[in-house]
Amino acid sequence: MSTKHAQWFRVVAIAEAISWTGLLIGMLFKYVLSDNELGVRIFGPIHGGVFVAYVVTVLAVRGPLRWSWPVTLAALAASVPPLFTWFFEIWAVRTGRIDGAGQTAVPSTASANSTAA
Repeated sequence: MSTKHAQWFRVVAIAEAISWTGLLIGMLFKYVLSDNELGVRIFGPIHGGVFVAYVVTVLAVRGPLRWSWPVTLAALAASVPPLFTWFFEIWAVRTGRIDGAGQTAVPSTASANSTAA
């Protein structure tokens, strides 16, 4: 597993979630609190650019990270709802799809789960 690809994916996934948050806050101000468009004008293009970078990154790292098509499609689908790229990144780490070198978060053998001495 390529650590470089995993790190790059994690950075872009978290940046996408942060840009979504900025855009949501900007929309809150524009449509609910004040009619001020500044946040949307700033975070709209930022989020758009990071969104495109996320999609390109998923397609670029799927091979080196050995993601199946269902995992790849889940990563791409995570880019649509707010903050789901962050949730996907957490899930991918816990399930060994990035930074885990194929290990699962919970050992699956009885001896690894045993508390007996």
